[in-house]
Amino acid sequence: MDLYNFIKALHLIFVITWFAGLFYIVRLFVYQIEGQNKPSPEKEILGAQYKIMTYRLWYIITWPSAILATLFALALLHLNPAWVSMSWMQVKLGFVLLLFAYHFKCHQIYKQLQNDDIRYTSNFMRLWNEGATIILFAVVFLVILKNAIDWIYGVIGIVAFSVLIMLGFKFYKNLRRKNNS
Repeated sequence: MDLYNFIKALHLIFVITWFAGLFYIVRLFVYQIEGQNKPSPEKEILGAQYKIMTYRLWYIITWPSAILATLFALALLHLNPAWVSMSWMQVKLGFVLLLFAYHFKCHQIYKQLQNDDIRYTSNFMRLWNEGATIILFAVVFLVILKNAIDWIYGVIGIVAFSVLIMLGFKFYKNLRRKNNS
């Protein structure tokens, strides 16, 4: 059906832009937090610039993408309500709820940083950024494999990969610190 595929394509486009916004907003949080440790006037200049960048990303790309992805998903489920009874879709919808929780937490952090209220370290934000990646892997494996169990292997793989990346980052940081001493 052409209408179904058209809506599916739009859903996918806005899911991609939603995730792109979530990935980039947390990276901007890292920069914004690290910018607060700079001396004046660099601190103030960077702070003002990051506030503008996060505002534009959050309200022009990320929020609209989340809303449009959701509306197109609801349209798809309306056109094919049988999907909801399938176990893989139920698990996927659970991850979508988790994604919204992640999104709302990012919104809370965004508002705090807009008010110069820094509650997290840049290293925490780097770890936080992995949350969206894990959700993305789980959802993609669920949609492609259409199996409520096999997605676990993909998520285990990305978690293991993330741990290796973090260990590598820590190793490199220690090596840099040792070489600068």
